[in-house]
Parts: sequence; structure tokens; C-alpha cells
Amino acid sequence: MTGFEYKVVPAPMRGLKGKGIKGTPARFANALQTVMNEHGADGWEYQRTDTLPVEERQGLTGKTTSFQNMLVFRRALVVEVEDAPEVAALIEDQTDVLDVVPVPEVVVEDTGVEDIAAAPQPDAPVAQDFVGEIEAETPEAPITQNAQNRVSETLTAPFAFPWNKRNTNNAAPKDDDTHPS
Repeated sequence: MTGFEYKVVPAPMRGLKGKGIKGTPARFANALQTVMNEHGADGWEYQRTDTLPVEERQGLTGKTTSFQNMLVFRRALVVEVEDAPEVAALIEDQTDVLDVVPVPEVVVEDTGVEDIAAAPQPDAPVAQDFVGEIEAETPEAPITQNAQNRVSETLTAPFAFPWNKRNTNNAAPKDDDTHPS
């Protein structure tokens, strides 16, 4: 069974001096080549280079986002047959391993009581028959003029969300008399 292990390292930021290497691009290529060869000698195979955002602190409370170049390496993991999970054993027939436990039968005694929920009764009242009786029993209470005024005042009152910081002219006035409107 084969799996992979990954290793991510930062790409070199500066070039590496070497014999006969001149110029910034050649020095940077030498630094990159050195990192890749070191990891390759340890069995790591180069996969790709990723540029990923990193959030860093700036000052006491500030944050800034920078981008880092990362080199991704992988190597194959060989799992021994002894360490591999036994998936096939779970699929195979395991009846000889399991003890068969008999399930007891449940005996229901006849009590002679009839199940009224199971048998339909044609002359039973329907739920809609009761709705008319309830409506007839509850008298319609008249709405007073005072209650009607409170409802209309509530519906026509200006409204502003508390988190809305903008000053709107139609917003309800505050109880604080220290600020002129």
C-alpha cells in the first residue's frame, strides 16, 4: 500500500554565492538548486512552488498581508503488510467467529380488549364539526377607540435601527435634552 508524505519549506529569499557564479539571477538559481538537492538527497521529490498569503502583525494592533513562496516536496510512504488495516477481513464471511445468539420470541396474550384506533367508526364526529361550535361560543370583542389609536400610532411612528449611526430627520427623538436637534 502506498501513501505520500509532504514537506513544505520556504523558498530562498537571497541568492547563494558559489564558485564561478556571477549575477543575481545565477546566485538565486544556485540557492534554489541547493535547497532542492538537499531535500532530494533525503528522498523528497519536488512537486511545485506555491505563493500563499500570510497575515502579519504590523505595530501593536495593525495587521498586514504579505505573500510567501513555498516549495512543496513529497515522498512515498510504503506501509508494511503487517501495519496495513485488514479491510478485506471485514468484508469476508465472519459467521464462524460470531456466536449466534437466539432472539427470544415475544408472545402477546389476547386480552380481549378491542383496539379502537384501528377500527374506523363511521358515526364519529369529524374535527371540522367542532370548529363551528368553538366559533359560536367565543363572542367578538369590539375594539375600543383608545386601542385603535395605539395601533395606528405604532404603525405610523418613525423607526431607525439602533446601529444606524446616520442622523435622520424622521428618527424618533432621544430623551436626552443636552443635544439640540
